[in-house]
Amino acid sequence: MARYTGPVCRLCRRERMKLFLKGDRCFKEKCAVERRNFPPGQHGTRRGRRTLGYGLQLREKQKVKRIYGVLESQFRTYFSEADRRKGITGENLLVMLERRLDNVVYSLGFASSRAQARQFVRHGHVLIDGRKISIPSYQVKAGQALTVKEASRKNPFIRSSVETARGRGVPDWLELDAENVSGKVLRLPTREDIKLPIQEQLIVELYSR
Repeated sequence: MARYTGPVCRLCRRERMKLFLKGDRCFKEKCAVERRNFPPGQHGTRRGRRTLGYGLQLREKQKVKRIYGVLESQFRTYFSEADRRKGITGENLLVMLERRLDNVVYSLGFASSRAQARQFVRHGHVLIDGRKISIPSYQVKAGQALTVKEASRKNPFIRSSVETARGRGVPDWLELDAENVSGKVLRLPTREDIKLPIQEQLIVELYSR
């Protein structure tokens, strides 16, 4: 599956908010949003027109895509599946994105960013119920146990990320065992568990045009 490989700080500046795409750098003074909180490009400092209607919907969709690290075709597939399922389409969409394996690995603190979590998964560092899963988009299920394979548990990047996660806490639907570098999916996430500043109804309106 294709992925974005360009400079990620530009993405945060485009949305004028921290998307936490750069790991620890996002919490330091070097963060691009802290230093230059305006869109990238030669016209970024100009005061543009107020974004309304379609533009507002488009920006919300782009923001969610960038947060979870998915491209347009994959995002459309998620939306189509969310629309087919029972319940509220926007909430279904966010729950599916939240259940992605790379997002769960990030939320448990095994990686400092979703991009790094994606790489860990692709390289086979993560086990689910003792079985290696190397598909970042894998949808985790309630009751599943996630562990980092034995040979990777002493990796300094993973250890550092886990210690950081212990300090900031993990979502209520996940359980972290920092000592054994493992975690468990206690239940499936709900909309209330997703604390990101997202207005999913704008995305539904965009795709319903």
